[in-house]
Amino acid sequence: MASTVIPNREAPSETAAATTTEERRQTAGIRIGDLLQVVGAIVASLALTAIIGSQLAPVHGFLASLLLGYTLFLVIYALLVWLDEPSPVVGDRVIAVIVQSGAFLLVLALCSVMIYTVIKGTGAVVHLNLFTQDMSATGPSDPLSKGGVIQGIVGTLIEITIALAITIPLGITAALFLTEVPGKFSRFVRTIVEAMTALPSIVAGLFILATFILALGFDKSGFAAGLAITVMMLPIMIRAADVVFRLVPNTLKEASLGLGAGQFRTVLNVILPTARSGLTTAIILATARGIGETSPVLLTSGFAQSLNTNPFKGPMVSLPLEVFQFKQSPEPAMIERGFGTAIVLMLLVLILFVTARIAGAQDVAKKAKRKQRRAALAARFRSLTARSSPDA
Repeated sequence: MASTVIPNREAPSETAAATTTEERRQTAGIRIGDLLQVVGAIVASLALTAIIGSQLAPVHGFLASLLLGYTLFLVIYALLVWLDEPSPVVGDRVIAVIVQSGAFLLVLALCSVMIYTVIKGTGAVVHLNLFTQDMSATGPSDPLSKGGVIQGIVGTLIEITIALAITIPLGITAALFLTEVPGKFSRFVRTIVEAMTALPSIVAGLFILATFILALGFDKSGFAAGLAITVMMLPIMIRAADVVFRLVPNTLKEASLGLGAGQFRTVLNVILPTARSGLTTAIILATARGIGETSPVLLTSGFAQSLNTNPFKGPMVSLPLEVFQFKQSPEPAMIERGFGTAIVLMLLVLILFVTARIAGAQDVAKKAKRKQRRAALAARFRSLTARSSPDA
């Protein structure tokens, strides 16, 4: 009996499935098509803005042209994406472009302010006397080779140190109270703190002026300015630290309490070390708010041309106040000296922020490695000493 060969009907489909390459969508990086869509939308929006502004509608001014061009860019970009992608992707792309445009605008504004300040104040910064002399023997018409802002540098450091010495313990303690002791009073305190974040700086200066100087009879000094700066820094510190403490996992707290530790030891040994990096960020935010204040310092410490290192006696000027006073002068040298003082203030803030970041990055693992490294160096030094000693 002849054998009948049954054809395999599934073989062609299996072969076709094997030879068909699955098209995978790229989810990371930048695709050439996406880049071409953005570039095409930019070119088309610029061309349409030029045509509309010159031929169709009387659009005048840089800001009006910029807003018109940006609107046209969003519309054209959405149309280009809609030709290749579904509607949810179009909305996602447009929102992403808007968010990235906002971030770019913020960076551009910050860079423009810094670049403009550096350009205008470079002539004063190149003179080393700006960092080593005060203005006690310098007049408004004197050249930039005379006088400096050492009194402002020292005053700013002293005032911000006083403010931080008060703000850090009070801010951390208040944030711990809001987080660990919930209740009606803690909600009331949180409401007051949130309201104080919008407090105008002039009100803080008037408060210290009315209570500490006028009511209690103290003189204007760097300590009074530090108190005024503390009023501005404390709400920022409390709110930021409160958010950081809320991010500490409850499992760590429960484990500490389950092992028999009390609430105080849990806060000291678990919550604070875990939130260390976040607390550093809170301190940086509070310092950024306080170090640039001008009106509270003007009302509580006064203005001085000479160096004063005693925060409890006599006027003590700060760098922001010096920038304000220098810019009030009609003399070009004083105005340029004011821009140089602004550069010094930015450098001082940068140094403080970098120092705080380095200190906040030292977690438990890094401390252990650093301790092991010091122990190894000490052991090596002892071995070298023992080899070179005469008794050996």
